[in-house]
Amino acid sequence: MRHGTLLAAALMVTAAFGAKAQTATPLSSYADAKGRIDVQKLTCEQLAGTYQEDADLLMTWYSGWYNGLAKKHMINVKRGKDLEHQVIVYCKENRDKKVIQALDVIFKQEREDSASR
Repeated sequence: MRHGTLLAAALMVTAAFGAKAQTATPLSSYADAKGRIDVQKLTCEQLAGTYQEDADLLMTWYSGWYNGLAKKHMINVKRGKDLEHQVIVYCKENRDKKVIQALDVIFKQEREDSASR
């Protein structure tokens, strides 16, 4: 009986921490009064703490921004998703950085990896 009580208590604690970990902040909460988000000030903490759909939207926007600057007019969906994942992983490990800093790190690594292939 005692083991069952301990197991139940452990499950309740795990569930409580799991529920807290799943709490996310909508990307819209970082917008100014006109509904705009300054993408150059957005932090990794904010990206890592938002909903997946919001992170996907934001990373698609960043991808378009960077590709537009480079005058690239094609999309590689798989590569884009892979890079998005790498940026989010980096941001979870470096929450004090800005998202644009994370993008620079990941894009630099990608260029180095491509050059060595």
